[in-house]
Amino acid sequence: MSATKAFADIEIGEQATLVRVITADDVRRFAELTGDANKLHTDRAFAEASPYKDIVVHGMLGASLLSTLIGTELPGNGAVWVTQAFDFVHPIRVNDTLTVAATVTKKHDRERLLELDAQIANQDQVIVVSGKGTVRVLEPPSQPIEASTARPKVAIVSGGAGGIGRSTCRALSRDGYAIVLCYRSHADRADEVAAEIEGSGGSCHAVQLDVSDAEAVQNVIASTVRRLGGIGVVVHTASPAIHPIEFASLEWDRFAEHLDVGLGGAFRLAKACVPTMQAQGYGRIVVITSGELDGPPTPKWTAYAVGKSALATFARSLAVELGPTGITVNCVSPGMTDTPFIGDLSEKGRLLLARRTPLRRLARSEDVAEAVAFLVSPRADYINGETLRVNGGQFTL
Repeated sequence: MSATKAFADIEIGEQATLVRVITADDVRRFAELTGDANKLHTDRAFAEASPYKDIVVHGMLGASLLSTLIGTELPGNGAVWVTQAFDFVHPIRVNDTLTVAATVTKKHDRERLLELDAQIANQDQVIVVSGKGTVRVLEPPSQPIEASTARPKVAIVSGGAGGIGRSTCRALSRDGYAIVLCYRSHADRADEVAAEIEGSGGSCHAVQLDVSDAEAVQNVIASTVRRLGGIGVVVHTASPAIHPIEFASLEWDRFAEHLDVGLGGAFRLAKACVPTMQAQGYGRIVVITSGELDGPPTPKWTAYAVGKSALATFARSLAVELGPTGITVNCVSPGMTDTPFIGDLSEKGRLLLARRTPLRRLARSEDVAEAVAFLVSPRADYINGETLRVNGGQFTL
């Protein structure tokens, strides 16, 4: 019988046996191991003067062969005794040939327990030990999920014409990715980055995409898979601009915009990409959230903050569900970043924000892009469901 037989494959009535000759050396070593120097086992003159008329082998030495049987044959590796009830029926003598047998009489699937009948007979077919026992079969050790060797060097970047998006495209291209730069507006910026990457020997295809359009997202992803053979990375940087609005003037449409582009865009991109990533056994999804979630709320930024909060929760939940399939999902949370996104902020406001940061400057888009590049690299293969904060130490958790 296999020494690694699965619990589910063991049947009631199944039996295993082993045969062992007990030698004087076995008795000596057992006495040394246990400290049981009873002269009935170790002194022939003493034993011959007793009613047994010869050395009697330790009863537990014989019974220990049942442990050998369950540990190597039935059920094998990962088995431990839970209960034992043995009768020592007849003396075991040195040079006896013992046949050890165990039979499965009952199974308890939930507890992974086997009930066994056991007996040991000598060469004359005389039963020397008999009894019953219960054995627990441990769960087999879980096998680590190996990252797939198929790591398609293809990256989809939403919001690729924005400041963080453009820097992310450059960083991932530097790391060997073919880039699909998705933009909703600012085709000139997207084309400029694509030309820059192509001119440096990389691959970048700029495509207009509104991530709030599920059909359009599906079409872009399907086209990418057909052209490039797979998708290894999705980075969702697309986000509506921040428009500070007092609650008295705030309408639901403003919330809906942030939810539809931020959360909804991530949802649609994941829906379109995850089947391909699962088939590959590999994928990396990174979403850009915000340092706004880490510190005191900024007045009048309610819609923006709610949208980013929803996106962060979505990413953490998705990480738990997709992790077993080889896909990780993480967030990058930038502090205030010096991009066109904050173009309406006054110079004084920027200076004040920089002064509140231990590094005394705003984040640069390249700082955020490098965090993304790390999370999709092999160095971050065991990071999942995390938020990497890029805020110069302004907020720490």
